[in-house]
Amino acid sequence: MTNIASQPSALLASALSSEEIRRYGRHLSIPEIGPKGQARLKASAVLIVGAGGLGSPAALYLAAAGIGRIGLVDFDTVEETNLQRQILHTTPSVGRPKLESAVERLKALNPRVEVRTHAVRLGRENALDVLRDYDVIIDATDNFPARYLINDACALLGKADVYGSVFRFEGQVSVFFAGKGPCYRCLHPEPPPPHLAPDCADAGVLGVLPGIIGTMQAAEAIKLLLNIGTPLIGTLLHVNALHWEILPISVAKNPECRLCGERPSIHELIDVEQWCAASNKAGEETDEITVQELAGKLRNGNPVQLIDVREPFESAIATIGGTLVPLSLLPERASRLDPMMETVVYCHTGRRSAHAVAYLRKLGFLKAKNLIGGIEAWSLEIDRSVPRY
Repeated sequence: MTNIASQPSALLASALSSEEIRRYGRHLSIPEIGPKGQARLKASAVLIVGAGGLGSPAALYLAAAGIGRIGLVDFDTVEETNLQRQILHTTPSVGRPKLESAVERLKALNPRVEVRTHAVRLGRENALDVLRDYDVIIDATDNFPARYLINDACALLGKADVYGSVFRFEGQVSVFFAGKGPCYRCLHPEPPPPHLAPDCADAGVLGVLPGIIGTMQAAEAIKLLLNIGTPLIGTLLHVNALHWEILPISVAKNPECRLCGERPSIHELIDVEQWCAASNKAGEETDEITVQELAGKLRNGNPVQLIDVREPFESAIATIGGTLVPLSLLPERASRLDPMMETVVYCHTGRRSAHAVAYLRKLGFLKAKNLIGGIEAWSLEIDRSVPRY
């Protein structure tokens, strides 16, 4: 552990204003931080990709800690369903861009911090440029294409990727730093097909869990910036908040890694859209139908076998009809369905139903189709009286 000792008062006065000395006094009294460390935080820049559940606590605590420049990447708007866990945003922010809401909240917390916004979707064409000017990158995203893109960009730029993820009651946090340890591809060489990836909108997440994991990501970023303590390089910390089990898992650098191994084959970024298309082809093929197409069929009286593969509690909240067959029960109940009818399967956002359609088509349901966007898209585009959740 590197101990950053307190510096002479002359250095303190030149690096920190009297207001900053007062604001960050509890940091200055910590030997591992002290005036020199606080001045280093003031001179540092951290990029947070995602202003949602993980990005909210990470941004708030880094702003409170006095990071000189915080960058935020997001292109979404605030929805009411976000407020259960995305504490950067408030009820009056619903409908506004998340970046606007985030900047207001962070500047209100600490007006001395510069907040730079990037209202873009990261992709092959812009990721390196966006990440380049920051010292540490925090991955606060919720999807596999973005995680691989951020990991790859960090490895190519020689930067630390502070990773976090949440799912129901469980979370993970680690630091992937190809220059000093493994990268994300060392742990997961290739992403799963998109329709098999878990989704918090479908499975849910305990509202306070992103607060726990996102705060841990902020702590890791501070440790990296100050070169203190033991960052989670080579360790994946798995947190189970339901039973309070915290399990450190060792992650070794993979010499066969395509990105940071001994003979790397990835020398440039792979575009998110290209990854999605390739994954769909490599995975199970599914046919699809839009909510507009389904609405037209129902309006015209076309015979459609509508299957809802959500859980009963979800159907009680909102439904567009059909037969309720939870995905876990589909194998034992598929025989009760008519394989010759045109079949449309739906869930919350389209992920579970895509998996169900792939399964049904293997059983001979050649007319089975997945409803793109699920009941969420139906509520937004067809019938707003259907509750969203």
